Amino acid sequence: MATDYDTARKTDDDLREDSIQELQARRGDEGSGGIDIDETDLAESLELPGADLSDEELSLRVIPPQSDEFTCSRCFLVHHRSQMAVEGDGEQVCRECAA
Repeated sequence: MATDYDTARKTDDDLREDSIQELQARRGDEGSGGIDIDETDLAESLELPGADLSDEELSLRVIPPQSDEFTCSRCFLVHHRSQMAVEGDGEQVCRECAA
């Protein structure tokens, strides 16, 4: 919104009168305060806890750890070898877990 800095400034009394008039005008407008929400869209996106998911099928491809990766013995996440902090007693620990 462009502002014209050359116009005369309003006093505090003018601002109060304008705002009261605007509020009264808005009060008469019934549709201005509401938000249109489609209840069917809301219900479709809502997933209830404990919902029956027995008919759902999950399919994903599992890739084994690569030669330059290791599995942290504390957090059990697969990291790149550059993230390895400790390799003692046969345990491989990432930098985050070692900190």
